[in-house]
Amino acid sequence: MSNLPKADELASKIDYMPPKGDWMDLPLEIKEGRYCYASNPKSVEYVGLPNPRSWNPLDDDWKLPENWQEIILNGMRERLDRFRTFKVFMDVCVRCGACADKCHFFIGSGDPRNMPVLRAELLRSVYRGEFTKAGKILGRFAGGRKLTLSVLKEWWYYFFQCSECRRCSVFCPYGIDTAEITIMGRELLNLVGLNIDWIATPVANCYRTGNHLGIQPHAFKDMIDFFCEDIEEITGILPEPSFNEKGADILFITPSGDVFADPGTYTCMGYLILFEYLKREYGLKVTWSTYASEGGNFGFFTSHETMKRLNSKMYMEAERLGAKWILGGECGHMWRVINQYMDTMNGPEYQKSHMETPVNPITGTVFEHAASTKMVHICEFTADLIKHGKLNLDKSRNDNIKLTYHDSCNPARGMGLLDEPRYVIKNTCNHFYEMPENTIREQTFCCGGGSGLNAGEDDELRMMGGLPRANAVKYVHEKHGVNTLGCICAIDRAVFPDLLDYWVPGVGVTGIHELVGNALVFPNEQERETDLRGEPLPGKEDE
Repeated sequence: MSNLPKADELASKIDYMPPKGDWMDLPLEIKEGRYCYASNPKSVEYVGLPNPRSWNPLDDDWKLPENWQEIILNGMRERLDRFRTFKVFMDVCVRCGACADKCHFFIGSGDPRNMPVLRAELLRSVYRGEFTKAGKILGRFAGGRKLTLSVLKEWWYYFFQCSECRRCSVFCPYGIDTAEITIMGRELLNLVGLNIDWIATPVANCYRTGNHLGIQPHAFKDMIDFFCEDIEEITGILPEPSFNEKGADILFITPSGDVFADPGTYTCMGYLILFEYLKREYGLKVTWSTYASEGGNFGFFTSHETMKRLNSKMYMEAERLGAKWILGGECGHMWRVINQYMDTMNGPEYQKSHMETPVNPITGTVFEHAASTKMVHICEFTADLIKHGKLNLDKSRNDNIKLTYHDSCNPARGMGLLDEPRYVIKNTCNHFYEMPENTIREQTFCCGGGSGLNAGEDDELRMMGGLPRANAVKYVHEKHGVNTLGCICAIDRAVFPDLLDYWVPGVGVTGIHELVGNALVFPNEQERETDLRGEPLPGKEDE
């Protein structure tokens, strides 16, 4: 852990004054608290990535292969040929600066190399210097430079200070998606074994056990059973979920963070209550997999090939179990991979399984937008149930909550999931307040820990990156007395508790299906005294 300064001290460090001289001449200083530990060689080796070895970002020698420049430049050449977007994004930027002040890491740090335009320029300058005639002849006069060790270290430091949230892309007049440039930069770094351990080890765990945390199948089931016992104690209803059941209507997959850590565990309890209600009332068959027990995809932060390998496990499991379609939990990057990459990544042959265009068996709603992916977000599913009057909800059970909603970056910008979560919220919660308009929906701010940056050792970076979101929360906290932030991403639920304690003490964090679990009324259920956290329900405090 780094020595994190107090909030006012960290805020006072932000300096937006431009540095003197050319950005290419700025020295690189890798600062404690602003980088993640290097990847564990065992994890790198496990998934077959190149150059596994122990190395330290603070050392001069990063133990690179002798021909590392050749490897990187060949990799860059291959990707310029293979990915049309990469080639276009290298050529079309006019450096207008429209994106410059849109990145949460720049707003929170003042570091100019965290401007999206300049972060991309780290790669573009090498593209010009190594791949264009003008750059080869004129060098830095044409904005080009050679790939040196110093440049490579700069890449590693700053491409792992981007959470790939894509807020900058919303404001780019040319539609440049700088997150795609970061993705490509990280993929090139992986060619010589430069990753971070908070990505490499979850990827290896997922490859080995089916989830990022390395939870083995029997332990995964035990954890779910433990939640069911808690639910019985609170509601008098004992959910009886099925695992690995062949012939179930729906396979449910959620991020393992919901099974492992608070407050995601309460979201998981909300799922279990909902499924038990639907089974008892409508005979719905939902099964969990103890093998494909992870919706999140940290391969997305590593390489296209690794992303593809981790994505495929969900569909292989659905095929094995004979599920008609997949229902996905509250997750972030899981949905961006599914909606933006999966079709072309896997190819048309992969889609010819027995799986069907998702249909809600209770309401008959056809989720036509999911015809290709065969996967529906649980907020869409629950919103559809509410719209058709299939759930008996008592909103007053959440009256102790004054809620604001954080649009998680990937579901919001990656799949346009904006209204369904709000619809669920407004039907389960009486006190809901939006944050300022330019900080929500497509313009939402990142939590600061996305894309594998939610590590303890880079907490200063995460606090800086989360500052813009925290400021918006602070606004509704002071104006409306908001005491809870809702979100639909497991990374958000992991990042925000510490972030809000740091910048906006007094605001807690919840998943949306925790609200559903609190509000859902079973026929003939016992009178509830507490919510899913064991806290007294409104009106029950003094009893």
